[in-house]
Amino acid sequence: MTAKLNVNIDHVATVREARKTIEPSVIEAARVCLGAGADGITVHLRGDRRHIQDADVEQLRSEIDCYLNVELAATDEMIAIATRVRPDAVSLVAENPNEITTEGGLDVVNNFETVKNAVERLKAAGISVSIFIDPVIDQITAAARAGADQIELCTAEYAEITLPRSPTHEGGVAAASADGVVLSPATELSRLHAAAAHAKSIGLIVAAGHGLTTTNVAALARMPEIEEFNIGHHIISRAVFVGLEKAVREMIVAIS
Repeated sequence: MTAKLNVNIDHVATVREARKTIEPSVIEAARVCLGAGADGITVHLRGDRRHIQDADVEQLRSEIDCYLNVELAATDEMIAIATRVRPDAVSLVAENPNEITTEGGLDVVNNFETVKNAVERLKAAGISVSIFIDPVIDQITAAARAGADQIELCTAEYAEITLPRSPTHEGGVAAASADGVVLSPATELSRLHAAAAHAKSIGLIVAAGHGLTTTNVAALARMPEIEEFNIGHHIISRAVFVGLEKAVREMIVAIS
C-alpha cells in the first residue's frame, strides 16, 4: 500500500505574509494540491503567526473538503482553537519562537502531563491526535501512554545527511550528531525503521516528515510501517520552477 501524502502549505502563507497582502491564496493552494492527487493538507499554526493565520485554518476547514491536519504547540491557546475549528487531526509539535523551523520532536517524556492533558482535550472534541517525535523508543512509548493515535517521526537528521548540497553531506560522507555519534543515511534509516516498527507494534499509526524531498523519500516510503508523509518545503520550493500541481505529482511518484 502506498503511503498517503499530506502537503504542508505553510510557505504559501510565508510568501503572502512577506507583503501582508491577500496573495498567494492558501485556499487556492490547497485546491491545487488536492487536484494533483494529495491525500490531505497540513498547516502549522504557530504561536507567533509567522505564516499561517487563524483565519486560514478556519477557511480551510469550512471551504475545503479534505483531510486537514493542523500542527500546533500543546498550549491552552492552541488547544482552544483546535477544539473550536475541529480539524480532522492535530499534530502536537515542539515550538521555539526563535527557531527558523521546527528543530526536532516534542519531548513527551519530560512534558508528559502537559502532553497527556492536550491529547485528552483534543480527543474529547473528536480530533485524532498525532505527536511529532524524534525516532527514540522511550519517546514513542510515552506518546502511546499519553493516548496519541499516531506519531510522526522527525526525519530531520536523515534529511540533513541526504541533501546533496548539505554542509554535513558531500558525496555520501557521514555526518556527526550533536552527541558525537557518526551518522550515515544507512544508520539513520535503520534508526527510523526500528522506531516505526516499535510504534506500529504498540498500536500507533506511523507518519514521517521534515526535510524530505523527491530524492530521499523513497527509502522511507518502502517501509511498510509508514502510512503517511507530511511534506511541504521541498514541494513549495519546486513549485517556484515547475508549478504547484507538477511539484505535488512529482512527490506522489517519488513516494510510490
